[in-house]
Amino acid sequence: MSARRSSIALTLIATGLAALAPACSTTTGLPAAADTNSVDTVSLFALSDALTDTAIQNPSAYLVQGRVRVRTDQSTTLDFAFDVDTAGRPVLLPAGAMRLGTVSGLQRAATPFDSIKIAPTGGYEFDSSLVVGPDSVLLVRSRPILCVTGITVSLYAKLQVLDVDTSSAARAAGGRRIAFRIVSDQNCGYRGLEPGVPKQ
Repeated sequence: MSARRSSIALTLIATGLAALAPACSTTTGLPAAADTNSVDTVSLFALSDALTDTAIQNPSAYLVQGRVRVRTDQSTTLDFAFDVDTAGRPVLLPAGAMRLGTVSGLQRAATPFDSIKIAPTGGYEFDSSLVVGPDSVLLVRSRPILCVTGITVSLYAKLQVLDVDTSSAARAAGGRRIAFRIVSDQNCGYRGLEPGVPKQ
């Protein structure tokens, strides 16, 4: 077959494959996004308090898939947890830092919360805690999940710490606490972190 005929044949094959792609998919080849990104405000209580004297109903961890606060006495399926380290500093811990063996990750962001449009795929800490304080901005990569499309991916989120209370008074009143706002993309394969229906 001549080079010209080969080129025409390849063009026809590519055109045919493009025509077979579902009408609902995006230019990335993913199904159109169905879940809307929204800003949630979440409070978690220190993990060490939960193991000692925090009221049992207070959650210490967060699961990106489904936007769920997790009580560690009921589940070890989580993406990160809040605690206070031995130096008294507030920290967020990915699941690997808690020896849970799942591959969720955290990374500190240099960009302001509202300016983060798309989550990066690399640069996450999997086995180390990150010290946080008011206004800290972090990116989250969830543990791998199986999507309805049959692919295994991580979901992504961004969070900004609003308030941290690690005082003795807070512990006596029900637990040392962190509050943050978070946006997570629940659409498999997407990394868009702006409120609304993500485009990528």
